[in-house]
Amino acid sequence: MQRGRRIAFDYGDVRIGVATSDADSIICSPLTTLKASDKSLLKSISEIFLEIEPVQIFVGRPALLSGQDGIATDKAIEFAQLLRGITDVQVVMVDERLSTVTAARNLRDAGRNAKDSKNAIDMAAAVAILEFAIDLEKRK
Repeated sequence: MQRGRRIAFDYGDVRIGVATSDADSIICSPLTTLKASDKSLLKSISEIFLEIEPVQIFVGRPALLSGQDGIATDKAIEFAQLLRGITDVQVVMVDERLSTVTAARNLRDAGRNAKDSKNAIDMAAAVAILEFAIDLEKRK
């Protein structure tokens, strides 16, 4: 596996959770939550790319539990296409069916209210996507 930082996005209509790894892909950490409707969204993401210099980018692919694609899947694919337009780094879609559910449960178990922790849930979901993607990469 190539050494370098990786970044993951949990795309949503309102918020986009962002997480990153260290250069050895051992630790994944929440980075930020972006507003999906922000007119300077791509500029903000470009600035993150300049700072992080990722070697790989992951976007959660929210399929239905049945495995079928839904409206959210199409939106995440469109978002991945936007990212491909602003970087030469490989953008990979990763199954994220339960990442948000898992993130919300983990925060609830830690004593945080999900309603008051929406940004934290989105970042935690991005961390889950990144951890899953890195695990897949290490198994190759």
